[in-house]
Amino acid sequence: MTDWTVLVEPLIPIWSVGIFAGLAVLVTGFSLLRRRQGSLLRAAAMAIVILTLLDPSLRLEERERLPTVVALVTDESASQTIENRDAMAREAADILRPQLQALGNVEVRAIALGTDRDAGTRAVEPIQSELADVPRERLGGIILLTDGQVTDAPQAEGVSPITEGTSAPVHALLTGHPQEGDRRIELLQVPRFALVDRRETVQFTVVEEGSPLASDPNATVNLTLLRNNVVLAETSVPIGVQVDAPIQVDRAGDNLFEIRIEAADGELTDLNNQAVFSVEGVRDTLRVLLVSGEPHAGERTWRNLLKSDPSVDLVHFTILRPPEKQDGTPISELSLIAFPTRELFVERINDFDLIILDRYQRRSVLPLIYFDNIAQYVRNGGALLIAAGPEFANETSIAFTALADILPAYPTGAIAEEPFRPNVTELGRRHPITRGLPGDVAGDGDGDPSWSRWFRLIEAEASRASTVAMSAPASSSMPGAPLLALDRVEDGRIALLLSDHVWLWARNFEGGGPHVQLLRRMAHWLMREPDLEDETLIARVAGERMVIERRTLGDQVDPLRVTSPSGIETVLEPEDQGDGLYQAALLADEIGLWRITDGTLNTLAHVGPPNPIELQQVVSTAERLEPMVDASGGSMQRLAATQGADLSIPRVRMIGDAARASGNGWIGVRRTDASVLVGARQQPLSLGLWSLLPALTLWGAAWWREGR
Repeated sequence: MTDWTVLVEPLIPIWSVGIFAGLAVLVTGFSLLRRRQGSLLRAAAMAIVILTLLDPSLRLEERERLPTVVALVTDESASQTIENRDAMAREAADILRPQLQALGNVEVRAIALGTDRDAGTRAVEPIQSELADVPRERLGGIILLTDGQVTDAPQAEGVSPITEGTSAPVHALLTGHPQEGDRRIELLQVPRFALVDRRETVQFTVVEEGSPLASDPNATVNLTLLRNNVVLAETSVPIGVQVDAPIQVDRAGDNLFEIRIEAADGELTDLNNQAVFSVEGVRDTLRVLLVSGEPHAGERTWRNLLKSDPSVDLVHFTILRPPEKQDGTPISELSLIAFPTRELFVERINDFDLIILDRYQRRSVLPLIYFDNIAQYVRNGGALLIAAGPEFANETSIAFTALADILPAYPTGAIAEEPFRPNVTELGRRHPITRGLPGDVAGDGDGDPSWSRWFRLIEAEASRASTVAMSAPASSSMPGAPLLALDRVEDGRIALLLSDHVWLWARNFEGGGPHVQLLRRMAHWLMREPDLEDETLIARVAGERMVIERRTLGDQVDPLRVTSPSGIETVLEPEDQGDGLYQAALLADEIGLWRITDGTLNTLAHVGPPNPIELQQVVSTAERLEPMVDASGGSMQRLAATQGADLSIPRVRMIGDAARASGNGWIGVRRTDASVLVGARQQPLSLGLWSLLPALTLWGAAWWREGR
């Protein structure tokens, strides 16, 4: 392509040339008006002089026309995997691409749209980013192959940000079909936090949209409510009406709730027939009953530990009268405030989250029948901690009460009063109470604990069902004797600490020890804190990587079966990380709820937002893209008129600036005039000062003419 341009480079200032030209026009006009001979010759001479002063030249440029850029955008988001939408988009792209290339001098830019986990399918920003290096004058059109579920398309009329500053049209070719229908759950209000064992309300609506659904205004749907993969309720709810459902968290920490509804006949997908939300369980207060059998050095340790925790509501009683003192004073007159035994151990015993018996022994203060209540309290899900002293080994021991059936260890009657360092057992290194206790292994690597010694141990025989987390060292007179025994009793838990010298760690004797960690973990394990469970299955998601942790007291674990949101099952073999921790990892490349089980324990993990926008509204629609398409002068049409029909793919034409961009069975892209310079040359149009010779000749001819 050759372009030419006339250039003017005056020999004198252009204003001087202008003055001279003006004078020439006046003189010529005056001469012609007077009809003088030679006026035309004189005018021609002055024109040559003016042309010489302007010094014109002809510039010839060789230009190469740049190709018109057309963006072929294919939606590859999660909603495109429904039915055969992705196949429709690929087939249309395969047909349109050679048509565009056959137009000649067209560059096809292929752009793929993915899924933003937080915002669904975004089109405007990705297209702008991919076309950032394309000058606006080169853009000829954009063709979108999508289901129309684009979250960032502008809804204002007359706005098309991806073609702003150009005349390029946007054509949207929709996948899917117009007879689609879908049912989904739309969460309206979800509590972020909830007090444990207190009821909260979640609000939601079951929505049906599209054809052939949403036809019966009185229709209902079966619904299932689950908490942490356990079914809480099954009921039926109306469609299209707000539902207020009561929920209740049963533990502190994260509680994952799931609402499921039955699938409708002919609906697009059941992936959005469930809604998942997380509620953080918060304990209002932990009510703890501490009963000390007598004043002793370790009593303050328990009290200080419990009072330092603002979440603990402590009720503490100490029996001040030693059992050997018999002065005839009635029990009811030994205290300014009567010990409310019936209220505590009969009427309100189930109000406590934990009962601690600190060096308590059988006395007439607490009737034996109340020990039956304590035992039943544990079986029903309560927590009992017994901190034993010498009295646990004699005839007044509470081991000779109804508690005998639930104790994790039974006293032999022997007491060792000698220095020893508490030892964490091999099983204890797997248990969350004693796992990783600071000082468990000394810095010199000899395996001996670095904490201080204790000086009393009550010998006991552990039951076969109990877990011995700490014991006497092999060098003691009672090697391997239980020091901390733990057990589950039906729905409850019990812990037995067979020494009353933990206070030595609190007083920093010989450097002290981790009494706070030990006692606090013990109390929270008894109250079933999720982070201190000894048999757990936990899944953590970081990006697209899922790490699954299985903690156990056993020597091996079963394989893990992981089910993705789409139903694909993967079997993983966890790797032993030591101290009862097994780990496995996989690529979590699907948004939604993943289910993990080892056959006994189950857990859930959610990838991406709890209820991804991408899978909420999945019916293909023209509504979201229509304002942008209309603003660009483009068109919108479906690739298939009905489900299973052959694709109707429009032909592509090259159009001019003023032509309409679509018609019956065709869409147009505008040809651009952008070009690049490949060569140039310049040809003078005057002879310079030599041009004055013909001017002088003409002037001379004019004088000669006038002289005649």
